[in-house]
Amino acid sequence: MKKVALLATALAMVTTGSAFAADMAVKAKKAPPVVAFDPWDVAFGAAIMSDYVFRGVTQSNHKPSVAAYFEPRYNVTKDLQLYVGVSAESISFPNRAAAEVDIYGGIRPTFGAFAFDIGVWGYLYPGGSCADGTSLTGGIPGGGVCPVDTNTIFIANGNVLKKDVSFFEVYGKFNYTVNDNWAFGVTEYYTPSFLNSGAWGNYTSVTAKWTAPSTIFGASGVGMYASGEFGRQWFGTTDAFYGTSPLAAGPGYVGPFFPNGIHYADYNTWNIGVGFTYKVFTLDLRYSDTNLSKANCNAFTSDFTARFSSSYSSINPSGVGSNWCGATGIAKLSFDLTAMSNLK
Repeated sequence: MKKVALLATALAMVTTGSAFAADMAVKAKKAPPVVAFDPWDVAFGAAIMSDYVFRGVTQSNHKPSVAAYFEPRYNVTKDLQLYVGVSAESISFPNRAAAEVDIYGGIRPTFGAFAFDIGVWGYLYPGGSCADGTSLTGGIPGGGVCPVDTNTIFIANGNVLKKDVSFFEVYGKFNYTVNDNWAFGVTEYYTPSFLNSGAWGNYTSVTAKWTAPSTIFGASGVGMYASGEFGRQWFGTTDAFYGTSPLAAGPGYVGPFFPNGIHYADYNTWNIGVGFTYKVFTLDLRYSDTNLSKANCNAFTSDFTARFSSSYSSINPSGVGSNWCGATGIAKLSFDLTAMSNLK
């Protein structure tokens, strides 16, 4: 009798175990399908700003400007990206160039918290005319500075600017992300001829950014950051197109003069601001300034709105001063789509 009971118990255990095993097989989660790595990505966006400021100097005569960009990307791996891009900004230059069109490309390697960006950036300014502030006998604009076979724009304050001020820079950027809130960076740009002036240019800056915790505005989806930059721009000597002579000297200025070209004044620039983000939109409010004097700013920018103000320097004998390099506030509203998934 005991043997029969033991046999029945064993059969029950085997049956129960088998049923449990079968049940486990039914309830087990299936492995998720392997997602193929898509190396292609794209970023694009647009912005409207109250002033287009580049390294502390307005490019839009302190007037509003619009911008847009398109940037295809190829991710070799998750830590190595190749990219090319094109962007355009509305400007207000003395030579009446139609716009600024930028063409650029480079490579972005990442090593953990360290991110690098190395590339070439071309600044194109199509549609310009040679600008001159002197006149030939009979009051014909062109005073020998601009070639005689071009349409010359007369600038009443005496400033001059070449027809084509396009140039390119090679650059390198380094960024270190400390944590979810803090990031610091260094940038370096070099060109053999800034604004096609013949003067080499070198720009170096340090940057910092603090990103607020995502809970700062609760569940609203609004984010916030604060950021700043301090930079130094160095220059070489221009070609003779921008040389100075006694013929352009203001009252009382006796020299020196540099007929073969001027050494643009090196300067510091800085900006600081806060930004608010919501989905793909960003509102950035920023203060920007430089330590360039009005005289050296005029020599550098050829500002067509500059007025005589006894603003003299060795490279600005005319006494005309410009406010294009002074303190300014900038409000910028932009949207950015930075993943291929946004297009699907």
